[in-house]
Amino acid sequence: MLSSLSRVGLSLRRVPLHSSFYGGLQSSQTSAWLHGQASQQHEHTDERSWRIGNSTAAVLFGGALVAVAAYGITEAKTLKADAPAVLMDKDLRQRFGVRKAGLPEYSLDDVAKHATLQDRVWVSFNNGVYDVTEFVAKHPGGDKILLGAGGSVEPFWTLYAVHKRADVLELLETFRIGNLREDEVGVSTENMSDPYALEPRRHVALKPASKTPFNAEPSPQLLVENLYTPNDLFYVRNHLPVPVVKESEYSLEVCGLGVQERHLSLTDIKKFPKHTITAAVQCGGNRRSEMVKVRPVKGLSWGHAAISNATWSGALLSDVLRSAGFDETNTQARHVQFEGLDLDPTSHPYGASIPLWKAVERSGDVLLAYEMNGETLPRDHGYPLRVIVPGVVGARNVKWLSRIVISEDESDSHWQQNDYKGFAPNVDWDTVDFSKSPAIQEMPVVSAICDPAPGEAVTPVDGKVTVRGYAYSGGGRKIVRVDISSDGGKSWRAVECLDSDAAEHPRAWGWSLWTAKVEVPKGTKNLDLVVKAVDSNYNTQPENFENIWNLRGVLSNAYHRVSVKVK
Repeated sequence: MLSSLSRVGLSLRRVPLHSSFYGGLQSSQTSAWLHGQASQQHEHTDERSWRIGNSTAAVLFGGALVAVAAYGITEAKTLKADAPAVLMDKDLRQRFGVRKAGLPEYSLDDVAKHATLQDRVWVSFNNGVYDVTEFVAKHPGGDKILLGAGGSVEPFWTLYAVHKRADVLELLETFRIGNLREDEVGVSTENMSDPYALEPRRHVALKPASKTPFNAEPSPQLLVENLYTPNDLFYVRNHLPVPVVKESEYSLEVCGLGVQERHLSLTDIKKFPKHTITAAVQCGGNRRSEMVKVRPVKGLSWGHAAISNATWSGALLSDVLRSAGFDETNTQARHVQFEGLDLDPTSHPYGASIPLWKAVERSGDVLLAYEMNGETLPRDHGYPLRVIVPGVVGARNVKWLSRIVISEDESDSHWQQNDYKGFAPNVDWDTVDFSKSPAIQEMPVVSAICDPAPGEAVTPVDGKVTVRGYAYSGGGRKIVRVDISSDGGKSWRAVECLDSDAAEHPRAWGWSLWTAKVEVPKGTKNLDLVVKAVDSNYNTQPENFENIWNLRGVLSNAYHRVSVKVK
């Protein structure tokens, strides 16, 4: 394993991303990184930062690293299903960080002298200077916040627009100590390009859950029109800006325990035997918007279309590893780590890992994919190369793949260690310990009604209405039955039609689309539709969300319920 600091340097050499944006950060960030290695006290106290609400606190300074920025440590009871509105830059600057009479004035050099807990931690925003030492010392993840110490928070907030919220800025103002010199206001961002300026064009049918980074799903009705989701309508889950990658400059590093370090071009990878599989990819937060109705959770408010199905073609990961000399019968390694070319402001890549057995077994079908539905990978889906780990949560299917590491340890990335994990319903943000729960790998069985939509008025034809949806189970388990109820779950029957690809358990990686004709008795004014799926291991879905609620809103697979009106 490379040290964190050397990884920063390596990432900068590998990635041709918006150099003016990242370059403008690098000198101060490298210095701050060195200061940030000291361990911090992560105490859950009732200081002002916590009283205002951990949700706000989590995104205040966390842009320095997505471990704090994108998700943060949040107090579930203060959260709502949808985050407060993001403010436009003009409104934000007019309302917050404005010059205040009677406060001392500081230069950027003055702020830069305060980059450690020993010197006190200062940051600037707009016209304001803030001493956030008290916040940093008591906030879980404070060492990460120190990556932005002694400078402006604005470069980070350009990357993570979620911070541009009234509640975040109100909290920041409680730490105000002075004004920034007038001639230095805006200097931190004046030569900085927009990290999202070169994002790909998206289909208008995708409904964004967030725009920067871009995350979106199609309408449920559109989702089930095709067994193989068209590339333009495949749901998009990005954690960071989409990197700009030239195929001629692309190189994949393979390294770690028991392998000869290799650097492979896309041409090299295409020399391996080409394999094609059908696999659904599902976000760990799919259907989160239903779980939030039980109690608030933290995360993007996904509907039930954060899942899609496609054919994927590429080289088997097991073939690539064996070509580098890896012998799975003689190794201490237990995990295979992946890193992408998408970087946070500190040049840390998105990362994840999977168990070694999944990676090396040919029947695991883990692909280094360069084609999607027979076409070159679109940029939003990982061009030029991504990992497809079939049957496993989407978070491990790393896009824009740059590095593969064979290791004794899991990836140390935020998304592996401090996110995409499930907890008991009694665990809240005051008691959660991410180290006590395993990272999600295989997904549980799930299904959803996609047509008709909730509240829709339907017209029976010959006394029946048509209901359509999808069903899926992780781990290669095939959907064997979907049950539907039209009376709220009092009575059930199996749907008539299940459509899927030909793969069988335990390598059934794709989803199934189902159709049912539901009888409507005369005089019926409302139908309470409910659906549940059964997989080839006879796993089925839990009845309600109360029993599976968790503070991150992942693994949302309770019965799906849709009420409609009858014309």
